[in-house]
Amino acid sequence: MTATATTTVWTTTDSPLGELLLVGEETGEGFTLTSLSMPGQRNAPAVAASWRRNAAPFAEVLRQLEAYFAGELTAFDIAFTEGGSEFQRRVWQALEQIPYGTTTTYGAVAAQLGLPRERVQALGAAIGANPLLLVRPCHRVIGADGTMRGYAGGVERKVRLLTHEGALQPTLL
Repeated sequence: MTATATTTVWTTTDSPLGELLLVGEETGEGFTLTSLSMPGQRNAPAVAASWRRNAAPFAEVLRQLEAYFAGELTAFDIAFTEGGSEFQRRVWQALEQIPYGTTTTYGAVAAQLGLPRERVQALGAAIGANPLLLVRPCHRVIGADGTMRGYAGGVERKVRLLTHEGALQPTLL
């Protein structure tokens, strides 16, 4: 049995949140997104010399991002690499169930997963390790008191995303 060769490809795109870095894997069998990150994001990948810059495989991802930011798309339908530990994958699957235009709390996600109170910190770490911002909507998880907490892309961006989705009302200055 021969292993399928994998090529890591990347591109960037402008967005209302700044330039986004998209990373994916191409094989003879297709393309999957592995990371979508923002400037200054915690744990964001750095482009490696061995990666190939090529926007073509990202055409559908870019189309869906444009539609999302235009207010025309409420859920992404993108092939992506699961990655992460078993625990992280459970947490990330729970994130994927949070509807557009809504928020939930860290405690509610913990309860949904049957996690005891002492695992909420681990839950937060798993949410913070999400490599697919926007696609896997970790920005929809907020503090029990309604505060904006712990978004790898920055709390200001979290507020902007939730306002864009209608989960928060715009504030007047």
